[in-house]
Amino acid sequence: MDDFDQSLQAFQRAEQARRAAMDWLGAFEAALASGDAGRIGALFHDDAHWRDILAFTWTYASAAGREGIAARLAEAQARTAAHGFHLPRHRKPPRQVKRLGIDSIEAIFEFATAEGGGAGIIRLSPAGEGEGEMKAWLLSTTLESLAGHAERIGANRPTGAAYSRNFGGDNWADMRRKASAYEDGEPAALVIGAAQAGLSIAARLNQLGVDTLVVEKWPRIGDSWRQRYHSLALHNSIHLNHLPYMEFPPTWPKYIPKDMLGNWFEFYADAMEINCWTGTEFVGASRDAEAGCWTARLRRADGTERIVRPRHLVFANGVSSYPMIPDLPGLAAFKGQVIHSEGFDSGAAWQGKRALILGTGSSANDIALDLHSHGVDTTLIQRGSTTVISIDPSARLNEAIWDEGGPLEDCDLIVSSATPPLILKGYRAVTRRMLELDREMIEGLRRIGFKHDVGEDEAGHQMKYFRRGGGYNLDAGSSALMIAGRLGLLQYDDIERFVETGALLKDGSVVPADLLVLATGYYPQQELVRRALGEAMVDRIGPVWGLGEDGELNNMYRRTPQEGLWFIAGGLSQCRINSKYLALQIKAVEFGKLGPL
Repeated sequence: MDDFDQSLQAFQRAEQARRAAMDWLGAFEAALASGDAGRIGALFHDDAHWRDILAFTWTYASAAGREGIAARLAEAQARTAAHGFHLPRHRKPPRQVKRLGIDSIEAIFEFATAEGGGAGIIRLSPAGEGEGEMKAWLLSTTLESLAGHAERIGANRPTGAAYSRNFGGDNWADMRRKASAYEDGEPAALVIGAAQAGLSIAARLNQLGVDTLVVEKWPRIGDSWRQRYHSLALHNSIHLNHLPYMEFPPTWPKYIPKDMLGNWFEFYADAMEINCWTGTEFVGASRDAEAGCWTARLRRADGTERIVRPRHLVFANGVSSYPMIPDLPGLAAFKGQVIHSEGFDSGAAWQGKRALILGTGSSANDIALDLHSHGVDTTLIQRGSTTVISIDPSARLNEAIWDEGGPLEDCDLIVSSATPPLILKGYRAVTRRMLELDREMIEGLRRIGFKHDVGEDEAGHQMKYFRRGGGYNLDAGSSALMIAGRLGLLQYDDIERFVETGALLKDGSVVPADLLVLATGYYPQQELVRRALGEAMVDRIGPVWGLGEDGELNNMYRRTPQEGLWFIAGGLSQCRINSKYLALQIKAVEFGKLGPL
């Protein structure tokens, strides 16, 4: 087949996909307008899935099955008034793909609602073998903008007239200093934490006109990354880790070093005009229900305190909060140094010494590599079974959508279109492939007594992350060293107790150590809420992070049971994607679209 024939076939496939998507969207809009659930349901496969983010439900919601989807869409349409479904020219065109083993036509569409503009994904496949009719096995609908409250970007960017050539008046730098000081006013939103979560939501809120103050306990923006262990770099690729509105330079490395990322955060905050008080600790807050705001205490580096009264309090401190220090038998007798992994910097000072690391997650293994590279005799202590994944190629399997290329916002929309059951199914499929790719490494680990697992439902490390934020290692080379005997492995069950010189084993021998690193994780975010807002608030809102009954992350990116209290956390891509939807909700509350709970 020559190039012309190949091009012709590609064009015909693209045209077929475009027509199928247009036909389905036209039928769907007519069915929605009729309000007839039966007519809507006829467009879906029996086992179809629908995911909605704000557009129809004002929350993160999913439904499965033709009848359930149709009933919810018909009921919601009366207030949503979704219309104008079309294939936008500026987004990825409809195409033929295979998703979760299903040959499909996948199309990005846009539409309007009574509240604003939306976008979504459809995946179509034949209604039956040999049939030409296409039905949807996936529909996603997301709210992308609010009517009358467009983001101040692109053609809608500020003119700059307030300070441009303002001879004799304040220039841009003057206005930024005054805006950040809050001497004559209060922020509408107070964001706690200036890493990827806090900066993402602050940037989004800024573009929606919601006055936002970020507080960061470290002296500089980015220090929460700079202060981590010396050799740290991101374990996933650069192309999925951009922050909102501003991508990393094309010259940057594939895996970004921590200090490089910290410096970028500092630059990003300045470029995005984010008001941030560094060296400022959030001490606590109470809710004034009558006034509709929080009374928040902030302690500056010089010991002085400032009270601010924001309407919204956004915790952006990460998935974890305070280091968890386990009660280890005999630890008080140990004469060596004990540090939590959060406080580990470099193994350089321990050259020629002996170290034990309690834990076998990613941080424990990265620290082990750092110590080993500095000539430290290092042994990891395994407490529970661990999922181990090679960074490349296995962990990169989860980057597949972004690897396909195209505009970042299109990739993000496709990623966020999956319902919880489909996410689980996808991770199970990826995990099976990971086991094939990493078979030699896993078999080697098991030979030396390492306890390995692939998660409680064989969905691998990603579901562990969503459920508890740990229990896995994205392997950067430590597994090969353990298998070769160059890094030690000790099972915690074999330890009787710690003694002056190290770990006393149940067989009477002692594993000597000068250093014990506790890579034992962190308390869940409930502990942060407890210390900052009190026990009653913990009881009121329930768990933060972890999967709820609906399969969504508990209290993340959406309204919580407490008015004006919000949470955002996760990796850079999670924060970039979900900050958009969190910001839209906060803005909707601000102008009265979302009323009291």
